This record gives sequence, structure tokens and C-alpha cells, in this order.
Amino acid sequence: MPRYRLDVEYDGTAYAGWQRQAGQHSVQAAIEQAISAFSSEGVGIRGAGRTDAGVHATGQVAHVDLARDWPDDTVRDAVNAHLVAAGEAVSITAAGRVPDDFDARFSATARHYLYRILNRRSPPALEKDRVWHVQKRLDADAMHAAAQVLVGKHDFTTFRSVQCQAKSPVKTLDRFEVASHGDLIEVRASARSFLHNQVRSMVGTIKRVGEGAWTPADVRTALEAADRAACGPVAPPQGLYLVKVDY
Repeated sequence: MPRYRLDVEYDGTAYAGWQRQAGQHSVQAAIEQAISAFSSEGVGIRGAGRTDAGVHATGQVAHVDLARDWPDDTVRDAVNAHLVAAGEAVSITAAGRVPDDFDARFSATARHYLYRILNRRSPPALEKDRVWHVQKRLDADAMHAAAQVLVGKHDFTTFRSVQCQAKSPVKTLDRFEVASHGDLIEVRASARSFLHNQVRSMVGTIKRVGEGAWTPADVRTALEAADRAACGPVAPPQGLYLVKVDY
């Protein structure tokens, strides 16, 4: 059976997350239904990352096996046609044949996330549900300094959801950077894989440094505690984007 890689973007606002869930509106199920509608096959797809409810993606990757050898552009355009007809906030930006051993999840060598904070008094009009609106002025340089405490191989229990199903809390964080662009603060995180809620937990923690409540030393203390109770408030989902997956 031909295997296809699908590059996917979506606005996660109306979805219960990527993963298919009984009785819930998920991104995975929306794509599967669109593929089935054009191919007349019952299919299942696997994604590179299980984003939470409200989280967005510009570079999610999935794979699907189809019985027929369709042209790449036909797969992309036909799936998109059915997604549009169903009113889904999901788009297949590219589709292409890949080797049979390609796995969107297990073949990935790195995942890259972006977290966007709108740091101004006025609420967003055009980007509602696409940024974390923080009214108090944040020190992005202080946040960046604190973020460097978390780079490297660590036990990230403090920044792990209690629902996380990963076998180990030890991960290697390759990049965690903060930069300001006017009223927009962008936080970028890269690693081979992340724990459940890890990025949002880390962003919420360094935000405390940005507002002057914590220092980088407090972040180190929280990390070394290996205790979920030591984590700062978890940042909301609407500012988070899965932007790229490396293979």
C-alpha cells in the first residue's frame, strides 16, 4: 500500500486536540474523514505530535496508507476539498509518497514549537485565540536568561503534566529562546520529543521571571525539585504552535 506524508496546518481553537477521541471534535478525525470521503477507504493516520485542545500547527506531519497509488497533488487537493466542504479549520499544505518505513511520529528527529505572547494593555482583535494576551509588561531578556537554565538534558518532572504517559521524565531540550518584536514576545523550543504540557509549563514559569516575580535561580530550583507543584502557572494553549518536524 502506498504511504503518503501529509504536511498539515490547523487552527486548533475548535478542536479537542490532535488525537482522535470518542465524542470529541479532533484534527485527526477531521482529516481521516476527509481522506475516506475522497478515497472510499476507512483509514487511520498517525501524527508527529499530539497537540492539546486549542493548540495550533503550521507544520504538523502525518502519514497515511492508501490502497491506490494516487498522484501527490490529487491527495492534497482532494483532502482539502473535503475539509473545506466540512467547514474544518485544517489544511493539507503538501502531500507526497514516502518509503514504507517512514513513520510521522517515530521517524522524527526533532520537533519545533513557537509560543506567542501579545504583551500590551489592549486585547487582541485580529489574533484572538492565537496568542496569550498578557497586559503586565514583561522583560523578554530576563525570560531568555531564565530559559537557558532549562536547556540541556534534565529530569523535567516539574514541567510534566500529571496525565503524561511518557516512560521517563528525562528529556534533552535543544533550544529555548525568547525574543521580543514590538508588543509580540516569541518563545521557541526545540527537542527530539517533549513531555505532555512541557512547553506550556516552561513558558508559564519563565513568564514569572519576565514579570519580576521570579529569578533564573528560582527556575533552577523549580527544575531541580522534580516536583510538579514547583512549576509556575501553565501557559494557555492558544499561544502554542507546532511549527516544524525534522526527519
